[in-house]
Amino acid sequence: MLETLLEKHWHHLSLNEVLTLLETDAEQGLDDFEVSHRQKQFGPNSLSLYEGTSSVLLFLLQFHQPLVYILLAATLITAVLQEWVDSGVIFGVVLINAVIGYIQESKALHAIAALAQTMDGMTMVIRGGKKQRLSFAALVPGDIVVLQAGDKVPADLRLVNERNLQIDESALTGESIPVSKQVQVLPKYTVLADRANMAFSSSLVTAGRGLGVVVASGDTTEIGRIKELIESAEVLDTPLTKKIRNFSGVLLWVILVLAGLTFLVGWLRGESAFDMFMAAVALAVGAIPEALPAAMTIMLAIGVSRMARRHAIVRKLPAVEILGSTTVICSDKTGTLTQNQMTVQEIFVCHKSFSVSGLGYSPVGEVQFHGTSIDPASYPPLLECAKAGLLCNESSLVQKNGGWGVEGDPTEGALLSVAEKVGLSCRLMTQNFPRLDTLPFESQDQLMATLHSQPDEAVSKVMYVKGAVERIVMGCDKALDLTGQLVHLDAQAIQYAVQKMANKGLRVLAFASKTLSSDQCSISHHDVRELVFLGLQGMMDPPRSEAIRAVQTCHRAGIQVKMITGDHVGTAVAIAKQMKLARPAHGLPVLSGHEVARLSDVELVKQVEQISVFARVAPEQKLRLVDALQALGHIVAMTGDGVNDAPALRQANIGIAMGKMGTEVAKEAADMVLTDDNFSTIEAAVEEGRGVFDNLVKFITWTLPTNIGEGLVIMVAVFAGVTLPILPVQILWINMTTAVLLGLMLVFEPKEPGLMARPPRDPQTSILTSTLVYRIGMVGTLLLVGSFGLFEWVLAQGQPIEVARTAAVNMFVFGEMFYVFNCRSLEFSMWRIGCFSNRSLLIGVTIMIGLQLVFTYWPWMNQIFRSAPLAFSEWRFIIGWGFLIYGIVGFEKTLRFWISQKPKE
Repeated sequence: MLETLLEKHWHHLSLNEVLTLLETDAEQGLDDFEVSHRQKQFGPNSLSLYEGTSSVLLFLLQFHQPLVYILLAATLITAVLQEWVDSGVIFGVVLINAVIGYIQESKALHAIAALAQTMDGMTMVIRGGKKQRLSFAALVPGDIVVLQAGDKVPADLRLVNERNLQIDESALTGESIPVSKQVQVLPKYTVLADRANMAFSSSLVTAGRGLGVVVASGDTTEIGRIKELIESAEVLDTPLTKKIRNFSGVLLWVILVLAGLTFLVGWLRGESAFDMFMAAVALAVGAIPEALPAAMTIMLAIGVSRMARRHAIVRKLPAVEILGSTTVICSDKTGTLTQNQMTVQEIFVCHKSFSVSGLGYSPVGEVQFHGTSIDPASYPPLLECAKAGLLCNESSLVQKNGGWGVEGDPTEGALLSVAEKVGLSCRLMTQNFPRLDTLPFESQDQLMATLHSQPDEAVSKVMYVKGAVERIVMGCDKALDLTGQLVHLDAQAIQYAVQKMANKGLRVLAFASKTLSSDQCSISHHDVRELVFLGLQGMMDPPRSEAIRAVQTCHRAGIQVKMITGDHVGTAVAIAKQMKLARPAHGLPVLSGHEVARLSDVELVKQVEQISVFARVAPEQKLRLVDALQALGHIVAMTGDGVNDAPALRQANIGIAMGKMGTEVAKEAADMVLTDDNFSTIEAAVEEGRGVFDNLVKFITWTLPTNIGEGLVIMVAVFAGVTLPILPVQILWINMTTAVLLGLMLVFEPKEPGLMARPPRDPQTSILTSTLVYRIGMVGTLLLVGSFGLFEWVLAQGQPIEVARTAAVNMFVFGEMFYVFNCRSLEFSMWRIGCFSNRSLLIGVTIMIGLQLVFTYWPWMNQIFRSAPLAFSEWRFIIGWGFLIYGIVGFEKTLRFWISQKPKE
């Protein structure tokens, strides 16, 4: 029967109903016999491990790709030709790519393992009327758990009682501050983040104490549901992976058809089957872009290195390219768009509002009135309000890692910081006004009070009070004016000021004081009346200035930025307005988690495009939002730091976790980790990703004409019934040396200007535009004409066939050498982007020239590759044709640029 109860809305049931349904007692707990029975029924309170694809099968699946088929065929062919070095090199490339792919896919299992570690520890449990300390795994539904400050919640609990209980649920819900708990019944459809009568597994108790009954354990907890979401989240192919796979599939069939056609035509012409088989092999070897996977891997690896220097650690290589094609960035609010440090930004005293500068907990800033800096000492009520926040405080500011942090509550840290800004020393004030007694904060009272003696022991004591505005105002009958004199309390003006602050997204606290007799040494709730109202302090976690600029850069680059947060709607909207998150034409539409839950998947897909802010969302809703955007064809980057973000991080095209504040679960599920937790780093990474893709397209544009030209040379020779101008082993020499020394040098090409002014690439478009396809065909034809023509011309001069083939090989190599300078930019000439801006290419060209001289003139190489020395006349033709290729392509680029600049009629 109990198994059917675990799906109950426990927050909607009274305590008596909960205890009755779970057949337990809040004072006695469960007895040993019932515990043993339930442990057999429910199993341990731990996450079950996901049984996915075996490691061996996962590794073998890395070879299940069309391009890999081509490379394996090349390995086999070169092995048949007994070219063991080339065969080993090509297979090595295949193996390295398989290992990288295996590592990438196995990361999901690590994410789940990290999640399981969050449910480990010891906790205090009441069983048989006695308290005992047990491991988390030993808990069962119905157990009574004792909670106190510093504890990790061991399972999902319905709270039985609490005293000043506050729990940090930020990793689970995204709530930026600890949540005050209570035990009252809540509405059935209360969203997860607002279930104040529940304590969830793996959250942290920051203050107070409480008692709870276990209502869900293991996989049935909210953490367990997140684990299931991680397991079910689909890992999507990257745009580049899809395009390369489609390209490889087409290329595979084209090569097979052309090789078969070459064999058939030659055999029908009466040539021997062996010779035609070797010709077909030569065509296949020539047409296979052996270096493409290696080039992809190296380019992505270099992108990883560049991003690391800009505070982005890429854990999965394809993430580099995905960033370049990202169309939507879904960002968490706290710590990514904001400072993750509460800051007092406004103080209201005596009907006047003062703004406070400075960010975070750093005690550096100034107070301004209507934009003009003022001396706080000239406003006694301002100092008194700040003093109340400083003394009525349980936290402390500390310097760590070169910055300022808070030990304790973030809100109290903000109060200490602003006190220092107005000129009050936290150290001196606590010494001069020692605390005598404390009335701790309790959720039902919504206030905290402290009693202090003053520097002169003979004078009266002072009590400072802080708390919710309504509760503090209700206990006040007087206020201070600008001179420090008591005046009548204007409650209406206070409420108006509170509303103005709330509209700005500020969290508002009220402060009051009361003078007590010199012999009073303790305080009670009876003393919290007839107070003097001191003022209001409004605070928020402010947006990062660099993140604001980064959002605008993303907008100019055509990338949508959406905020998805577990925080309240008002806070989210206020931050979004300061971030200028929505474009002016779209306004700032908002959806709450409750509203998202009511939408069907179809309705959500229709609305998600126009919404800029999603607040108070649950983990599965983040997943739905990512799904909806992907259904519209978007390439989605998702940021997050909490356990609740892990499923969406895994589902997104690229998951981005926070390095400083992020949980291990989020980091393991992500593709990239930001070491500075800063949104502006994402913008920098997008720029790097675009640069990587640009250079990859340049490489493909450079390498394909060679493969096409080599294949056409073989086909033309067979169809014309003449001797092959290039042998298979010579083709391998061309492909492997030029790919490394010429093509791969393009990976070091600097980013072109205006990269972030372009719109994102359409994921549906091909890697190569029609312009590039035309250019590839044109250069491939020029290489065919140059090499075949030179081969026939040398033979006509009465030279041996080895000389003619050596000339043809050099024609290909030097043609590619001149063409690689065209490919440094697909639109502009190398003179415009800087002749010497890519020194790696110049070094590669120099080495390539040296190798070709060795290939041509060293007798040992002549013997291996069947080459022969060339005369000056052959070199003159080779160099001249190389200049011709460079000139024709340069003219074509210039012509297209002029046409594009011409105004349309």
